Amino acid sequence: MELDVTWRAWITFTALCVVWGVPYFFIKLAVSELSPACVAWTRITLAAAILVPIAARRGVLRPALAHKGAVCAFAFAELVVPFFLIAFGEQWISSSLAGILIATVPLMVIVIAPWFGVHERLGMRRLLGLAIGFSGVVALLGLDPGHGPMLAAGVALLLISAVGYAIGPLVVQRHLADVDELGALAASLVVASVVLFPIALATAPDHMPSALALSSVATLGIMCTAVALLLYFYLIHETGAARASIVAYVSPAIAAVLGVLVLHEPFGVGSLAGLIMILFGSWLATGRSQQPAESPA
Repeated sequence: MELDVTWRAWITFTALCVVWGVPYFFIKLAVSELSPACVAWTRITLAAAILVPIAARRGVLRPALAHKGAVCAFAFAELVVPFFLIAFGEQWISSSLAGILIATVPLMVIVIAPWFGVHERLGMRRLLGLAIGFSGVVALLGLDPGHGPMLAAGVALLLISAVGYAIGPLVVQRHLADVDELGALAASLVVASVVLFPIALATAPDHMPSALALSSVATLGIMCTAVALLLYFYLIHETGAARASIVAYVSPAIAAVLGVLVLHEPFGVGSLAGLIMILFGSWLATGRSQQPAESPA
């Protein structure tokens, strides 16, 4: 039985690395015909259509609705802001660069965690990791000019998205720790869909998008959001949150390879140096601290 569980976990891990490595590729295809708001809203709404019934059937949706403030905060930080801004930013930067920049999420968590009452001492290992990781972002900007004149704007939007992705788990840790993850996520998807609907409606295309754009958005909503999150919950259950988080170190590389090989995006010295530095810095910064953590505020 143990061997069977191990193999299922490895298969789940591999599948999750892929489905969380390809969203930036499909976003790039979708925003060529659809507005960023349309891409984000459709993706979120499709995921809600799948996960809300599952959460309701399991009886975990109603308890989550009792935490309206925290659910709304999570929806904005983890869904509305990142999904919209990533799609907006990918109008100007490559999908491979987008995937690399989102890999800064673990670094963002270390920086902003004290604002949420999560205090942990910064030893030399973590400080070095933060320095190396954020130097990787500088390398992306300074050493690889092949992404066009709007590179800085696109990078800024992706980094704001990374901050949102970092805030989301901290909101859960601080305010939704006793709420089932699937229930909180399903409720948040509904909130995000309602918030983005007016913007998506106002920017809807005046003609039917191509099959490629529609299938890209469908893949984003069904596979890269709903199925990916179900796989992530299963992987956490099988291996623990720490091991499941290793996905964050693999999916950016998949995004980079896919963008280069399929979309023929530039991937110069700066991109390679930035990817290595960000991933290595994240590994150092998120490693187990040698010093005891301070009590939460």
